[in-house]
Amino acid sequence: MPIARISIFSLLLLQALLAAPAHAQAYPNRTVRMVVPFPAGQATDIIARMLAERLTTVWGQSVIVDNRGGGGGVPGMIAGRDAPADGYTITVGTSGTIGVNPVLYPKLPYDPFRDFAMVGGMTIVPLMLVAHPTFQFNTVKELVDAAKKAPGTINWAFPGTGTAQHLTGELFKSRAAIDLVGVPYKGSGPAMTDLLGGQVKLMVDSVASSLPHIKAGKLKSIAMTSATRVPQLPEVPTVAELGFAGFEGVGWAGLVVPIATPRDIVEKIGADARRILQEPAMQARILDRGAIADPRNSTEFAAFVRAENIKWGEIIKQAKIQVD
Repeated sequence: MPIARISIFSLLLLQALLAAPAHAQAYPNRTVRMVVPFPAGQATDIIARMLAERLTTVWGQSVIVDNRGGGGGVPGMIAGRDAPADGYTITVGTSGTIGVNPVLYPKLPYDPFRDFAMVGGMTIVPLMLVAHPTFQFNTVKELVDAAKKAPGTINWAFPGTGTAQHLTGELFKSRAAIDLVGVPYKGSGPAMTDLLGGQVKLMVDSVASSLPHIKAGKLKSIAMTSATRVPQLPEVPTVAELGFAGFEGVGWAGLVVPIATPRDIVEKIGADARRILQEPAMQARILDRGAIADPRNSTEFAAFVRAENIKWGEIIKQAKIQVD
């Protein structure tokens, strides 16, 4: 190759290398939108706003939350998918929208991996088995033994078909090989009302929802369904440590962007979000909301979401769960 050609080739290569990180260096230089596929005031929305507030400070550019509630989170995810792939639209993907929906709905109009790049984790929402004080069983062993002796005689409540609470209960039934009768409700609020009133005695629900009632003595905890004990209730054991190794059923949320977003921007968003989620003050604020900060990186988060798809897909098939 002539020297002149080598020089031109080297110059072009050098320009390409210098240009590669330019996206991240300039990003962001205008307002960033964070799509939350739920109504304002919902738990995920509250924590997303906390993160958006800190990102606004770190970036020196406004990060505004765009709530797209309804439809099981589908409209919000479509809005995030169809946004320009430039990093200026970040979507909050959750255990429902990218963990369960892809294996629950046969014609879901988006795919978590074909349509989105995983940025990283945001929060884990611990779930638990919680009961009315008059429920005659106090431990997982007592509950399982009773259910095996009298199959189909114990009811349990869950807030909606296909929710993390529902599938966690089905996972528990499967692992324990017991028959509990599920009672679906339209949301956690109505289910909690009946649990507090004693109309139903057992429920799978979030720590955030149950904790005030546990502290007030109106409910009692049976076990955590998270992989580890939680700071809010350190004395409550996990299902995993009570004979069901590897058991985990939680809600969660993380950040995603359109699939074609430049990789350096994906990494910058993830790195900055992780630093914020590792701040003691932010972690304390998230704990106060009944959740746990989850500063998982993009690779770890992608592996986690895939594992959730597989786990819940198997449970949905086994329990023959269907939605309209």
